[in-house]
Formats: sequence, C-alpha cells, structure tokens
Amino acid sequence: MNLKNTLLLLLFFLAITTGTAQKEIRKWNGKKCGVVLTYDDALNIHLDKVIPMLDSFNFKGTFYLIGASPVVANRIDEWRAASKEGHELGNHSLNHPCDGTLPGRGFVTSENDLSKYSVARTINEVRTTNTLLKAIDGKEERTFAYPCGDLTVHDTLYYSYLKNDFVAARGVESNYLPAKEVDLSNVNAFVQIGTTAAQMIAQVEAAEKAQSFTVFLFHGVGGEHALNIDLEEHRKLLQYLSKRKKDIWVAPMVEVAKYIKTQQ
Repeated sequence: MNLKNTLLLLLFFLAITTGTAQKEIRKWNGKKCGVVLTYDDALNIHLDKVIPMLDSFNFKGTFYLIGASPVVANRIDEWRAASKEGHELGNHSLNHPCDGTLPGRGFVTSENDLSKYSVARTINEVRTTNTLLKAIDGKEERTFAYPCGDLTVHDTLYYSYLKNDFVAARGVESNYLPAKEVDLSNVNAFVQIGTTAAQMIAQVEAAEKAQSFTVFLFHGVGGEHALNIDLEEHRKLLQYLSKRKKDIWVAPMVEVAKYIKTQQ
C-alpha cells in the first residue's frame, strides 16, 4: 500500500471515529444534554411573569397544577392558552396532600394530610385532576408530580396504580443519570430555593458533563411562594440556555419522558 492510500485509509477511520464520538455525546434528541423547566402549585406568577418570559425565549415549560387551586379555577382560559402555546399542564393532585407526620410539615392541615388518606382516595383525586386538566387542554398524555415528593400512602407506592395514566412522574431527588437508568415513576429533579443563575447554570453543565439531563423544580419565581428564586436569576438561566440551543435540548417533561422511554 502506497503512502497516498495509507493516508486516505487513516482519514477514513478518523472520520468514522469522530462521527461515532459525536453521536455518543449527543444522546438527548441530538443534543449534548436535556433540560426540563417545571413549576409547581399553579401560581399567579407563573401566568403573569414566567410564561411570558419563557415565550420570549421560545422555551416551553411544565406547570404542575393543583386541581382545587383558585388560580386554576379563576384563570382557566389563560392556562388553556398556555397549553396551546406548547406548555405542558401537569398533574400535581387535587388538594396537594402531604404526609403531616414527617419533620418540617407544620404547613400540612388535617384536610390535606396524606397520612390520613386511603390509597383509593389518593388515586381517585389524582384521576379527577386528570379529568379536569383534559377539560382544559384536551390532552391525553401528561406527567405527574408527587406533592412534597411523598411517594407512599401507608407504605404503599400509590403511583404503581397510576402508571397507565401518565407518561412519567417527577420526584424530588437529585441525580444525573443516563436515559437507560432513569426511573420514569420517580424522575430526578433539582429543587430551586434561593438559587442563583450561576448555580443553576452549574447544574446544567454538570448534566452535560455526565451526558445526562436536569429537571429544574421551581415554585415561586419572583415571589408568591416560600420556596422562591429571584425573577432576574431565572431570566439569566434562560439567557444561558438560549445561547446554547445548539447543544442543550429544552422541552416539557412529557416530551423528555417519552424520549427517555424510547431509549430504554
């Protein structure tokens, strides 16, 4: 083999190797990592500030609505409009029941104490909320978010009875996992409380380094909830994600969960 043919062969193998390496690091819908922006509890600030901000960057978020919230009842048309623009309306239960027996749960009332619920009541309230959400957005597919991250009712994993009702369920434990290892019944998420843009960007970069994805779990964004981040810090995160659209896939939870399922 002459020198020219040897060089051509080397270039050929180099091209194959490079292509394979690029494919390996772009495992998230052709991007290096995935990002999901989720917002809990159906707050006015989500409609007034967050959705307009997301729309200005052409990003779509997932809003986990509490079915009995007055912000749902009083602003149905606006939630419907948000869905038509591509935002996901997720299920965050009917009354947001949390286990009042756990430490730090002084905010739990007797009416929404999960420790006093039956499994059947829990399931029925979640399904009732699905019916309400479908009446708002007409969608058949959506995701669930555990109120307070509580997975069980009297030691029973109640979502096991709801798996056919949802594409996935978001939890509150943080981790960076490859798609094949993601538990779609308890998707990892990073709770944001007083977090700066720099800290949130670091979480995205950690996900990218791990060839994984990150789910941001927001409540208040500029107020209206004790678990809050600054509105301007949120804007800075979106500015960063916008600049890196070529490498970072930003999508609602239902879309990312469906993609993960295809990889498992």
